[in-house]
Amino acid sequence: MDTTSAADAATPRPATTLPGSPREHLSSPTTRAVLRLQHTVLDAAREHLGGAGFTELLPPIIGPVTDPGARGAKQVDVDYYGHRYKLMTSAILYKQASLTAFDRIFCIAPNVRLEPLETSSTSRHLAEFHQIDVEIAHASRDDAMAVAEGLVAHVLRRVVERSAGELEVLGRDPDAFADLLSGEPFERRTHTAAVADLHGLGHDQNPDAEIDWAGEAVLSAKSSRPFFLTDYPKGSRGFYDKENPARPGRLLNFDLLAPEGYGELCSGSEREHEYGTIIARMRETGENPAKYGWYLEMVRAGIPGSAGFGIGLERLTRYIAGLESVWQASAYPKVPGVVSP
Repeated sequence: MDTTSAADAATPRPATTLPGSPREHLSSPTTRAVLRLQHTVLDAAREHLGGAGFTELLPPIIGPVTDPGARGAKQVDVDYYGHRYKLMTSAILYKQASLTAFDRIFCIAPNVRLEPLETSSTSRHLAEFHQIDVEIAHASRDDAMAVAEGLVAHVLRRVVERSAGELEVLGRDPDAFADLLSGEPFERRTHTAAVADLHGLGHDQNPDAEIDWAGEAVLSAKSSRPFFLTDYPKGSRGFYDKENPARPGRLLNFDLLAPEGYGELCSGSEREHEYGTIIARMRETGENPAKYGWYLEMVRAGIPGSAGFGIGLERLTRYIAGLESVWQASAYPKVPGVVSP
């Protein structure tokens, strides 16, 4: 979508097709501006979370098991001294385990997901990307949502203050964020309400599934500021998202969607942490508990209840920079199905 105002009409728009070579991409003024802006995003995220008492950890890149909840994406196997290990699709299990060391942790986590080929046309999927991952011991979903909202607002504020030159190069009007930075809380909508809204707009959304990519884009395009979607149906997410005891069949989870059609920025939830419940949820979702030996040993010994989330760094950068495609927010982009350096 075009986020350029009439006053910026003469500004060249970023390319929408992959560059011919790493040199072409890295030497582009657009890429340099985007990566400098992304540096500000990371500085601001660390500033905000460090100031709120979070400890940054370095997450693993490989392990015997990884997050099974990435919809439609395939995991990548590696030979680890004769054992089949996985490249991380998400640090969620390790975030929960890390709370035995610190109550508030975050990491800038690399993820590899072999997304379905059809995602190459969504403008917001990469096979290799990073997340600003956060986990908070003894926290509720509302606590995690408050941290996510505060983090996004702080990052935007710092970008407007420190990256005016980069925004100008990219043709992104800082006034686009005035509503977000007004101090008004982000709107919250339930999954049920979002499904009804989409049905009213003629979009055939399955009420028992996650909001599909096209549906997210429709909802996002109707909004002028980020908003939360909450209370997804139980079968739509991984075993670690906690079921709401007051609303059986609904999860204590959330997504954060950017406005202007940019779609999902963040997913999070309150976590299951009781051994018996996790085993039951694994079996309900078709997972083999034997695969999760190290994790279940820690759960049996006791890990704190928690809530957390992951914000896609490249997606957040894309939204702030007003880019056509998420690959433009990566120095070495890996688009699903495209062989590249």
